[in-house]
Amino acid sequence: MSEQAVDLVDEISRLCSGGKRVRGLLAWYGWRAAGGSATDHRIVEAAAALELFQAAALIHDDIVDRSDTRRGGPSVHKSFEALHSIKGWTQDGSHFGVAAAVLAGDLALSASEECFSAVADATPYAATATSAFQMMRFEVMTGQYLDLVSEVDVSAISAEAMLQRARTVLRHKSAHYTTVWPFEIGAILAGADENTLKKLRRFSTPLGIAFQLQDDILGVFGDPELTGKPAGDDLREGKRTELVAHALLSLDAAGRETLTSALGTEDLNDVSVAEIQDLLKDSGALQRVTTEVSQLGSEALTNLNNLNLDDRTRSEIIDLTQRLLHRKS
Repeated sequence: MSEQAVDLVDEISRLCSGGKRVRGLLAWYGWRAAGGSATDHRIVEAAAALELFQAAALIHDDIVDRSDTRRGGPSVHKSFEALHSIKGWTQDGSHFGVAAAVLAGDLALSASEECFSAVADATPYAATATSAFQMMRFEVMTGQYLDLVSEVDVSAISAEAMLQRARTVLRHKSAHYTTVWPFEIGAILAGADENTLKKLRRFSTPLGIAFQLQDDILGVFGDPELTGKPAGDDLREGKRTELVAHALLSLDAAGRETLTSALGTEDLNDVSVAEIQDLLKDSGALQRVTTEVSQLGSEALTNLNNLNLDDRTRSEIIDLTQRLLHRKS
């Protein structure tokens, strides 16, 4: 491989070195819930495959959302744009950054596929595990497209329809991908039967929805020092989340106009962000979504009791659940 191509690997490594590694952890816990050995290296490699896919998803997501930052540093396309400037290369640096980031994301996807295939093929459950892995990727990519459409297809759509569409996007793009599929994939690799998988879903589904609802709150109210992204970034990106939909259902005409006008405004300043934050609070939308996060978290923890887990694994899953529900970044 050319020495210059190492830049692609370096960017993937930089991205993989941070984050919460939720998907890898949940794959491990799913494996343990289905009786997998704590000393079997295969689940570690499967978890690595999930984290490589997450890196690819984040790289491409930042391009789609035109996000300049990720985890307090430059997003990958911005990092490549900076490299172009430092090297004094010709042509458009912005285009180079995006093009290089697309390739970095594709490389991470390829590495993820190779890593997971090697693990799955080393178990008796290769077909089932591979099918689950493929379905996870399909849901993420189609969910991303639905999210993209929801940002631009806003004419003559009611707040009720927006709320329904927001939940569809949430489930496919984030909730299933973050918790349901990783938990299930780990369990499948350990030989889980359908009854065990159903019990896992009763825990992971409400947890995944709660995780994304909390993410939607942070997208508007998060502290930039903790999230690594500017305050109100979801507003600038025009995200039609459940938080926004609930507000539109409750606000008067003037409030709805203020909120809808702000969505998708790339140069939305801090004063305007604060105004929208007040609208989301005063409308009751913030409280409603916060309450739903709490209720879904309680549902997940109640259903966790139905899983056959050793005390240590159960304690670690409860701790992870609490951290996801109350996270600030």
